[in-house]
Amino acid sequence: MGQRLSTIGFDADDTLWHNERFFQMTQAHFAGLLSDFTDRDSLLEHLLAAEKRNLGHYGFGVKGFTLSMIETAIEVTDGQVAAPVIAEILDAGREMLCHPVDLLPHARRAVECARETHRILLITKGDLLDQERKLAQSGLDDLFDGVEIVSYKTPQVYSEIFARYGTVTDQGMMVGNSLSSDVLPMIEAGGWGVFVPHEHEWDMERAAPPDRNDRYHSLTSLAELPDLIRLIESS
Repeated sequence: MGQRLSTIGFDADDTLWHNERFFQMTQAHFAGLLSDFTDRDSLLEHLLAAEKRNLGHYGFGVKGFTLSMIETAIEVTDGQVAAPVIAEILDAGREMLCHPVDLLPHARRAVECARETHRILLITKGDLLDQERKLAQSGLDDLFDGVEIVSYKTPQVYSEIFARYGTVTDQGMMVGNSLSSDVLPMIEAGGWGVFVPHEHEWDMERAAPPDRNDRYHSLTSLAELPDLIRLIESS
């Protein structure tokens, strides 16, 4: 184990495998279903507002997203949305829970390289059953020393997780595509935060990067992670 860095956490959705694109595809279908009542931009504004309201009730994931779509459909139609439309929304949600797992480029190699020298964890938000399904189908499940599926990612959550695996956060790293969930709270907890942007970014995950923090790093892809780990260990 390295002296400066002992444990590396990886986010899952849109860090190791595609996820947001399925939400965007479903949003496009949703907009088509309700095109007689409102335009796409207005509908998606209502949907995002519903998602924000409902996070405390449903958490992150497909199930909460589906319920927010139904709530939005009722709202924009003044309660006139037809039962077949509700049924199509439910079908779209179920389809999302069955979508295939498509690894992002360099994901397997990055995890395998990190595992050669460090303890590695999967730390992700979302529906428990859905995240367990995706991890099993990814073929990466046997590579992790631990898997944590949480409701929220906060500095305290990161500190508690890393402590369970025998390390303090200042010897930990979190790698992910979300500044607000993966990077900023990990840095606040004392660890390294590594941002690997994905082509699709959920509006609720946007945040300003902490560019002047020496524990913040931004990569263009996971292919650069092994070199970053070696740089940190040698510094």
